[in-house]
Amino acid sequence: MHIAQWRLRAREHLRTRWHLGTPWHLGTRVHLGTRAHLLALDVCVAAAVVAVHVSLAGQHDSDGLPQFSGPWWLGWLVAVCVGAPVAVRRLWPLPALAVVLGASAAATFLDITRDPYVSTALAAYVVALVEPVRRASAALALTLVVSAAAVITGEAVMTPSGPWLEAVGTAALVWLVIGAAWAAGRVVRQRRVRAARQERRLAEEALSEERLRIARELHDIVSHSLSVIVVKAAVANHVAEERPQETRDAVQAIEQTGREALAEMRRALGVLRGETAGQRAGEPGSAKMGPLPGLDDLPALVQRAEQAGVRTELRTQLAVHLPAGPALAIYRIVQEALTNAVKHAGAGTHCLVTITVDSRGDAHIEVVDDGAGNAVVSDGAELKGGHGLVGMRERVMMYGGTLAVGPRPDGGFAVSARLPPEPDHNTATSRKEGAA
Repeated sequence: MHIAQWRLRAREHLRTRWHLGTPWHLGTRVHLGTRAHLLALDVCVAAAVVAVHVSLAGQHDSDGLPQFSGPWWLGWLVAVCVGAPVAVRRLWPLPALAVVLGASAAATFLDITRDPYVSTALAAYVVALVEPVRRASAALALTLVVSAAAVITGEAVMTPSGPWLEAVGTAALVWLVIGAAWAAGRVVRQRRVRAARQERRLAEEALSEERLRIARELHDIVSHSLSVIVVKAAVANHVAEERPQETRDAVQAIEQTGREALAEMRRALGVLRGETAGQRAGEPGSAKMGPLPGLDDLPALVQRAEQAGVRTELRTQLAVHLPAGPALAIYRIVQEALTNAVKHAGAGTHCLVTITVDSRGDAHIEVVDDGAGNAVVSDGAELKGGHGLVGMRERVMMYGGTLAVGPRPDGGFAVSARLPPEPDHNTATSRKEGAA
């Protein structure tokens, strides 16, 4: 059992650490096909480096420089040590760099190498890409010191092929190649870090927007339903002894409103749990996912307001069919306006709901009450401390519309909103709202 767990952890570590050379601590992943492509590319490069060094170890004196004169197996061993670690540089960056650097220095001492430490530069690139800054910088410093010492010692001390300045120039070229590769790795790393931060920021913004949307939905569901329930419960308590039939009607209205609110709450919680409409109803914790409310559900909303004692009239004039997002926004605006009428105007209030949608999709919503009922709290209290009007403003702003709310000169309260046609507002947001 312990061995199996160790294998799983090791496999997860390799999957986490090796991906496009991205730092393992950034927590990103890449597709398996991409990793296989990188592995194949590194293997091809490693094979090419080994082949080049094998040919250099076996060639004769043709360029006037000192040649390798040792046994053939030693030349092959050095060539393999110089090139083979490149194939696994993304898995073990520091060990690969150490082996390649040591083998390159040995190749310099044995007069095999003719390149400016290209394989060392390839390993240094990955070290700069995936290792922390301090570790990568220390590895770079050690690499530069060892490579310069090997080049100067091999070309100017052990088998001199020219003056000291020529050996120093070769060492400078090696430094340039290795330093450029290391710098390229750091640049790519910083770009990926910035991209990861941007991705996290966008994810946090999306999460904040989703929380706000869920808060609006829960407020609309709970506020409207509880307002109706409180009003009908007060009526039932007031007439319980004198008019039993009216009490039963109020209790039935409370039961119906509670069931509807519970169904909407289950639907909202189902969205939070990530449930889909395809789930079986018999599954534990499953919620029946119905369509989001829209303009077709306004008559039922008006009926619930009338059950709470607010005489409500609905007038609609729809020239075109609205998408799900704007239709949901209109439904919630009307729902909040009627909830305020129930809470603040009281029973006996007359309310007129007018919705007009022209041929371009420009929607106008008006909810006007005469304030003739028995108000529980003042309109000013709702404007000052409530969240309903804030939610309405957020919905209207989401679609680039306008909202006007306030008391009427001749009494009552008015809510007027306009949602512009779909092309004029944030279509991406509306599509996201409609598909939620």
